[in-house]
Amino acid sequence: MRNAKAFTQLMSMLGYEKYGVQGGDYGAFVAPDMGRVAPERVIGVHVNAATFGFIPLGPVSDDDLADMTETERERVARLGYWTSEQDGYFKVQATRPQTVGYGLSDSPTGQLAWIVEKFKEWTNSTKTLPEDAVSRDEILADVSLYWFTGTATSSANMYYESMHGGEWPVPSSVPTGVAAFAEDVSIRRYGEEGYNIVHWSDFEVGGHFAALETPDLLVGDIRKFFAALG
Repeated sequence: MRNAKAFTQLMSMLGYEKYGVQGGDYGAFVAPDMGRVAPERVIGVHVNAATFGFIPLGPVSDDDLADMTETERERVARLGYWTSEQDGYFKVQATRPQTVGYGLSDSPTGQLAWIVEKFKEWTNSTKTLPEDAVSRDEILADVSLYWFTGTATSSANMYYESMHGGEWPVPSSVPTGVAAFAEDVSIRRYGEEGYNIVHWSDFEVGGHFAALETPDLLVGDIRKFFAALG
């Protein structure tokens, strides 16, 4: 919420009376929070790579699974696999960010491995190598931002602060649009429990890094969402 308050204050200082917000991954937390902080200014929120707030919290019952579409059941299974096999980075950064930060700040190889692993696991699973989905230059540029600025620890600390801040989202009435790509886990029925979902797109391609993998699809969806808001 602190990030959202900072951004909405910035937008006010820049003179924007009304504006739309888009965010993916961590931005899919910040963007909706901006709508909560300044609902009179934010005309709409569009997110991709959305997780908390758009996924089930806890096991899904057999009855709920039976009522789901094939795409929704696939996302439930993908979420289960992420929870059991892929969220080690999350638990470490949310509980011991300073410890892992020393290693990431000390070794460029360690920092490279930490980030490239995510490009491998979260890009479209039909791609053999991460650079088949996102160019090697773009991956290296992303890793370089962490390494040359020495921000591995501070970025990891955001996970700790988010999990220990004591602030939990409240329902939002701001019009919300969601783009769900092939490797995403967001499910509309769960998003509708806390958001005013007016637009939802499911794509059979792309992954977590949609802005890098499938930019045309993402931009097109953002334009379609905001155009409908008039």
